Amino acid sequence: MSGEWKARRFWKAAVIREAQSETGSGWEVTLDGRPVRTPGKLPLILPTAALAAAIAEEWDAQADVIDPNTMPLTRAANSAVERVTPQFEAVALMLAEYGGTDLLSYRAEAPERLIEAQAAGWDPLIDWAATELRAPLRITHGVLPVPQDESSLLKLRAEVMALDVFGLTALHDLVTLPGSLVLGLAVLKGRLDAEKSHALSRIDEEYQAESWGRDEEADEAARARLEQMLNAERFWLLSRTT
Repeated sequence: MSGEWKARRFWKAAVIREAQSETGSGWEVTLDGRPVRTPGKLPLILPTAALAAAIAEEWDAQADVIDPNTMPLTRAANSAVERVTPQFEAVALMLAEYGGTDLLSYRAEAPERLIEAQAAGWDPLIDWAATELRAPLRITHGVLPVPQDESSLLKLRAEVMALDVFGLTALHDLVTLPGSLVLGLAVLKGRLDAEKSHALSRIDEEYQAESWGRDEEADEAARARLEQMLNAERFWLLSRTT
């Protein structure tokens, strides 16, 4: 019985070049002169030379058998073109909804040490959202929903809707993985980096691990989420680097 078919390297060199699309100019990666396309055969036009060069490096680093798991920037770019572009508004609204149930708004009722850790880590970001984004959010202790001011939610939504397709693609993992729109926007705006955002989202989990012992599977899952967030942050930065 034959094994599973796997795509193999067929090119000698990955090179970037300027390209034109229906929406304007950009950059593309070519494999021996042939432009890389998405899995759905759409043109993969990238916003910056820096992002194109980083994606070309991923292709050049492939050995005999292509391993998509080692190509996070390529996968993100494909997602931007094939998935986010045709449903931009739906994705943006989905991410904006996290503002109404943001992780940073929901605090523990006990013990005091956890309450203090959350306040120390999360209050500065709540204050930042209120001042820099003009979107103050209410805080509650417990799991019962706390209604947020509609004007704050509209301002957060406007921040999301103002992104381009590559920014929205990056924001997706930076919001859904930690469970916080505020943390995601803070990374995009340089208020903190993805590693710090990941750590802040895990205050509860780290408290539990310190109290009851670490769980190997949980730690492995956390490392995987961190890697995804770091990749999303890099995708965002490269999409802004001229």
